[in-house]
Amino acid sequence: MKTLNISAVSYLNTYPFVYGIQQSGYLQDYHLYLEVPSICAERLKSGEADIALVPAGALPDFRNYHIISDYCLGAVKKVITVLLLSNNPLEKIRKIFLDFDSRTSVRLVQILARSFWKIEPVFERLEPGQAEDSNEKESIVAIGDKTFGIRDRYAYSYDLADEWIKFTGLPFVFAVWISVKPLPEPILSQFNKALQYGIQNIDGVLEFFESRLPKNADCRQYLTENISYIFDKPKHEGLNLFLSYL
Repeated sequence: MKTLNISAVSYLNTYPFVYGIQQSGYLQDYHLYLEVPSICAERLKSGEADIALVPAGALPDFRNYHIISDYCLGAVKKVITVLLLSNNPLEKIRKIFLDFDSRTSVRLVQILARSFWKIEPVFERLEPGQAEDSNEKESIVAIGDKTFGIRDRYAYSYDLADEWIKFTGLPFVFAVWISVKPLPEPILSQFNKALQYGIQNIDGVLEFFESRLPKNADCRQYLTENISYIFDKPKHEGLNLFLSYL
């Protein structure tokens, strides 16, 4: 096979995957793109990537796709990096600004507002970079590493994974590894071994990415407790339920 092109997210929660791909030795001839979640799906659509870590909210955009890994970005309790931040309690929220780095989080907060919280806020799009400068806004959805730096600016913080679990009793899946074309089994086996290597070597991950870790976060706890990587049956059920709402 030609060079395996892989598209992944450039957030802390993906560092174990990136470490496994780059350091395990299971993959030899590959190219790794690192970007925000929304761009991962676009690379796969355009054919630039053979495999991508695609946000759950973008899956309906693909006519056909193959889930190619037993690993995902999921949560079975608070995920702490996908938040609705507000200066008002839920029942008084009138407008929510949305971080479009992840359509999954955008769709998740809309589902929760309509079906769980029973509120009808106006949703307004944030442009790239605006989440970090949004402390004057009433309520925002913010995702990724930026949340460590801005969550204390708000009076209220609602963890969207935790809210989904309260609502459904199921885990939430933020992103899964997919391809649009069948890939050779040996390639898939090597790829999954690389992911497993990263997940099982968090000490190595933290050392390798030391200079890029958020300074105001307990990164070990986050990677071992808040992110749940195994794509098991409950997560399949949670993902299918989320997709049914879309």
